[in-house]
Parts: sequence; structure tokens; C-alpha cells
Amino acid sequence: MKQTTICPRFEKAISLLSQKWTALVIYQLLLGTQRFSEIQSAIGISGKVLSDRLKDLEEQKIVKREVIPETPVIIEYSLTEKGRSIEPIIRDIEQWSQNWIEPNK
Repeated sequence: MKQTTICPRFEKAISLLSQKWTALVIYQLLLGTQRFSEIQSAIGISGKVLSDRLKDLEEQKIVKREVIPETPVIIEYSLTEKGRSIEPIIRDIEQWSQNWIEPNK
């Protein structure tokens, strides 16, 4: 059997997207700009984990964090151009799941 080398960029992308909750955070933000609590309640994730995932995605320039200086301060999250470019992949996975994954009973 011929052994092939996996591209380091592909490996990094898969590693990032396969972190638990990361793809769901991106999927949720495809709906548009949202506040932390909106994302948290939509996908049922703990605040600590969501905070960690959003920081990771912000470091990768997939998510933009915007602070709106009001009282109280409002923080909104949205996808960057880089983040929005993941949409076709997420939509393909969504379609694949509709065709091949049985719902939980």
C-alpha cells in the first residue's frame, strides 16, 4: 500500500473544525451577527467552552468580536470573510447528514 503524506494545512483545518462545538458555532453564526447568550442558548454549550471556541475562532480570523460601548457593554460575534467562506463546506455536511444520518430517537 502506498503511503501518502497529509498536507499540513489540511491537517490543521481538520483539527480546527473537528474540535467539539466549533462547527456548530460557525453554523450558528451563518445566520448572522449574534450575542454570546444567543449562540449559547441556540446550541446548548457551556459558557466556558463557548468562550474558548470563540477565542480560538477569533485567533484564526474566522470570527470577529465587536464591542459596542453602551451601558451595559454589548459584545457581538460575526463571521469574517474567511469564516463565511466555510459556508459551502458546512452546507455540504448539512446535506450529507440529511441524506445519511438517522435522527436520534
